[in-house]
Order: sequence, then structure tokens, then C-alpha cells
Amino acid sequence: MTEVRAVGRDPAARVDELLAERTRATKTFFVAEAERLARVCHLMAERFARGGRLVAFAHSPEARSDARHVAVEFVHPVIVGKRALPALGLAGEGGPLDRQVELLARPDDIAMAFGCSTPDDGGQAAAALAIARARGCLTIGFGGSGAEWEFVPPTDDRQIAQELVETLYHVLWELVHVFFDHRGLLSGRDARRTHDAGASSFLYPFLGEDETDLDGVLSDVSRSVVMKAEETSALRIQTLTDNRDGLVEAASQLRVAFDAGGKVLALGNGGSATDAMDLVADLHADGRAAIDLTEDAPILTAVANDIGVDAIFSRQVIAYGLPGDALVALSTSGNSANVIAALEEARGRGLITIAFVGYDGGRIGSEELADQVIITRSQHIPRIQEAQATAYHAVCALVR
Repeated sequence: MTEVRAVGRDPAARVDELLAERTRATKTFFVAEAERLARVCHLMAERFARGGRLVAFAHSPEARSDARHVAVEFVHPVIVGKRALPALGLAGEGGPLDRQVELLARPDDIAMAFGCSTPDDGGQAAAALAIARARGCLTIGFGGSGAEWEFVPPTDDRQIAQELVETLYHVLWELVHVFFDHRGLLSGRDARRTHDAGASSFLYPFLGEDETDLDGVLSDVSRSVVMKAEETSALRIQTLTDNRDGLVEAASQLRVAFDAGGKVLALGNGGSATDAMDLVADLHADGRAAIDLTEDAPILTAVANDIGVDAIFSRQVIAYGLPGDALVALSTSGNSANVIAALEEARGRGLITIAFVGYDGGRIGSEELADQVIITRSQHIPRIQEAQATAYHAVCALVR
């Protein structure tokens, strides 16, 4: 009971409040923006069809995880049968954003700016977006960017806003393929009477519609946007409700670790790596010590090259982890060998271990490889990551 009181008088009730806030904001945002999002998907598909790329960028530590995340989703698609689409993720460590965009952006590209309204952006993302827009890029932003297509989350809570934006760019990534696969709906490509949806038919039944019926497909995609947002809300409810006690205990353990001078080590692969980046940025903003084990490319590539990918995180746990620190692992499958190796190393060194996993929990869940295992029960990776973001944001809120 002592540890639970460390995070607040009624932390379980606070989890319910956090969930209710997100459920309301998600419904409000995606119902209002569904039609516009469908039209942006169509415009993005036309750009990709002409050889354009997605160029995402952000300057602030809190926003750059989104630029990295959306880029990896497009380059490394996780839905079987979906093609990889070219994308770049640019961040402040590469120098001034306006200079990077000036050097790299091309007229047919799609420019997506994150974090324009954050205090530590300093106008960098908006300045870079202005250059991209002048060059002829399709521009997308999320408040204060000056983009052609601006989507402003209906909340003042920065973490809720980030979660809504993450769901938004996941939806764009999923649904842009609907138009990209309809040759007749894209300028400069010849129409066929109908499109064979093939293996994707169970996900997108409207792929088989007449390719010249743009309005009909736009309407169907709009409905799909709302449906995906509803799926996200349902999975957030499952994650926070089923794991309420685990989230409270995880926050309790982290608070004890921080109060004793400890730190968090965070890790994950691919999109989960960007979630680790986001978690560390949030903890830094709260004045908490944290290290992102996915950030140092020379260390990651040195260990991967000389020892193997399975050791890229465990070697860093050996280097940085001390008894009383905490390791937070993010994995959609719960089976990633390098994540498991890091958890095992952390436990052997006396670290607190917390894991956010999807599917049925994988090995991490079934073998109880972490002190707290937070399971998001889904097989759809974008929805898992969205619910996991809500879960670790809830933990941060409880620690505060």
C-alpha cells in the first residue's frame, strides 16, 4: 500500500479519468475530420504515384518521435501485401530544419510538420514547411504550421494531442493504399473497370468498386477513418481497464526509483523505438532522468555488426543500468529477442522491469519476463502502438 500511495490518493480513478478524456477527444476529432482525411489520402496517393516522397520533420524532442514514426511506417509496411512507400524523417540533430528541407524536398513530395506549436520548436518546423510549400509540396500540419491541410486536435493536453496525431498518421498510412491501388482515381494513370482487392478484400472491401467513382471511394474511406478511430478507442479501453492495477503499480515503482535518484532506460524496435523516444522526451519534460537505448546509431550498429542484433539493447543495459533503475520495454509482439535479452539482463542487475506488449503478450507475457507486463490484446500493430502510447502516458501522469 505504501507504493500505491506514492502515486496519488486514488490512482485507479485517475486512470479512468485519463481514459475518458481520450475517448471523448478521439470521437470528436475523427468524426469532424474524416472527410478531410479521406481527401488528403487521395492527394498523397497522387503524389506517391508521381514519384513523390513523404518528408516528415520536427525539431523538438517531443515531436521528433512522430516524424521518425510516420517515416518508418511508410518505408516498412506491416500489413502483408502493402507496398513500401518512400519517406524521410528529419529532426533537429540534422541541423536547422529549413536548411534540411531546402536541400532535400522536391516539388512532388508531401511535407508533414510536427511540433510547430510546442514552446521549444522555435518556429523551425513552420519555417521548413513554408519552404516546402513554396516549392510545390503538399503540406500537412497539426496546428500553427501554415500548412494547406491543418489538423488541430481538440485538446490542450499535449499527450492526448500526440496520441490523436499518431492515430491520424497511422490512418493516413493505412488508407492511402486504397487510392494508390485504384489506378483510375489518380491523375496520369489509366483506369481499369474494377480493382481486384485480392488478399486485402477482408480489410478494405470497397477496393473492388468502380475505379472512376472517386466520390464513392472518398465516402467509404471517410467511414473507414471513423471506424479505425473507434477501434483505437475500444483498444485503449481494454488496455487501461484490464491493466489498471499493473499501470498503477508500474507508476508506483517508477516513482520510488526516481525518488531514490534512479533513471529509466527505454527501448523498442521500429515504431516501438519511436515510442521509447517519445517516453524519454516526456520524462525529460517532467524533470526525470531517462535514456533512450534506441538513439545512438554508432552503438547500435557496432553491437549489431560485431555481436548481433539480439545484443543491441542488453549491452547498453550492462553499460548504463544500476540497481534501482528501471527498464521500460515496448514490443508489439512480446517476442523480440533483443527486447527479451535486455529484460533478462536488467532483472539480473536489479533493475525494475516494465513491458508494454501486444497480441497475447508473447513470451514476455507468458513467461512473466518483466515485473509489470501491460498487454494490449490486438494483432493490429498500429492500433497496438496507439493504445500503448496511452498506457505509458497514463503511467507518466500517475508518476507526476
